[in-house]
Amino acid sequence: MNITKENIDDLNAVVKINITEEDYQNKVAEILQDYRKKANIPGFRKGHVPMSLVKKQYEKPVLIDEVNKLLQESLSKFLVEEKLDILGNPLPKTQEDFSWDADQFSFEFELGLAPQFEVNLQPKKAITSYKIIADKKMLNDQIENIQERYGKMISQTDIAENSNITGTFVNEEKEIEKKSTFKLDKVKGKTNKKSFIGAKVGDVITLKTKGLFTDDHLLQNHLGVAHDDAHGLDIEVQFTVEEISETEPADLNQELYDKLFGEGVVKDEKEFKSRLKEDAEKQFEQQSDQQLLNAVTEGLIESTKFDLPAEFLQKWIAVAGEKQLTEQEAEEEYTRSEKGLRYQLIEGKISKDNNLQVTFEELKEFAKGFIKSQMAQYGNANPEEKELDEIAGRILGNQEEAKRLSEQLMSQKLLTFYKENVKLKAKEVSFDDFVKEVYK
Repeated sequence: MNITKENIDDLNAVVKINITEEDYQNKVAEILQDYRKKANIPGFRKGHVPMSLVKKQYEKPVLIDEVNKLLQESLSKFLVEEKLDILGNPLPKTQEDFSWDADQFSFEFELGLAPQFEVNLQPKKAITSYKIIADKKMLNDQIENIQERYGKMISQTDIAENSNITGTFVNEEKEIEKKSTFKLDKVKGKTNKKSFIGAKVGDVITLKTKGLFTDDHLLQNHLGVAHDDAHGLDIEVQFTVEEISETEPADLNQELYDKLFGEGVVKDEKEFKSRLKEDAEKQFEQQSDQQLLNAVTEGLIESTKFDLPAEFLQKWIAVAGEKQLTEQEAEEEYTRSEKGLRYQLIEGKISKDNNLQVTFEELKEFAKGFIKSQMAQYGNANPEEKELDEIAGRILGNQEEAKRLSEQLMSQKLLTFYKENVKLKAKEVSFDDFVKEVYK
């Protein structure tokens, strides 16, 4: 057997494999001999079938199977030994004059080679790293929500501006009959609010659904209609008032602090506000980190220039899936996936150059941390180490779950690396400003 590689250019190569009769004949003869021993052919005793008959019936399919095995094994071994960094898989070249009746065979495979490039982690324009601050307005809104949530419900005789209203919406034609509770301040428009003001338990109010609430999603929830139906819904409904109340806000006192954070953890209003701010900003870290990862990814793709074996990749995409694609379909799929492929190569280069890898022990500890946080949500804040080990073992035994967790851990490692090595510009913003700037 003889294997050679010919470079077409920096991104494309052809591997040629020549297989002679000496490479496969012993294995083929061994298999045919085994067939002879086991063959049941009418007119012959088992094990006494003439070899000529066995060869006539089985030699060619056995030869084809063995040559293909030899071909795949030798090609895989060659790629590893030559340390070839390829994209996609080798593609066999069609040979019009090929025949399995020959004694020697020659095969050619096209290769798409990964490009050589360097990653610049210090672009001219620094990437913005956001720190989201819980501003005074956000904290005040959160405190009001907490006071209302833990407040005392007081019955009212008639509906006022500050009322909580419970009742049933009815429309027979649309088969709507839904009991709901809402605050009057969620009702939109002076005319609609005026319909409620002064109403008592038992009163029936006729309303138009169009523009009834401040958000169409509230209309969906309170009327029990489908999402698509809620948008632009313009019908008449009858609302029967069943309960009226107002919420007396809870006092900011030790009793409330203990309910929220545990006994004695927070001791006064200053500590309460400080803890709310700290918790809110900790929740925002995940969003700002994801934004930074996205921004760095886009920045690296933009600043790291290299060519790809586009023609080869399009040919490979055409035949790689369950269904073969047309040339146009393959080109469109390549266009959609090119950016992702570029970042895969950049990420691989960064990981290799900086020894960023996920070990099994790291993955196991990461899985245990994830499990522990999940269990804490259900009241088990201190699970035993043995229990965590057993659950982590089961999760990592699932290949898909193990892959998902491994990708999450690698993203964390890359994020930490980027924070330490990429040219960043820190910027403090409120959550509203963050949304405006990032998702504008």
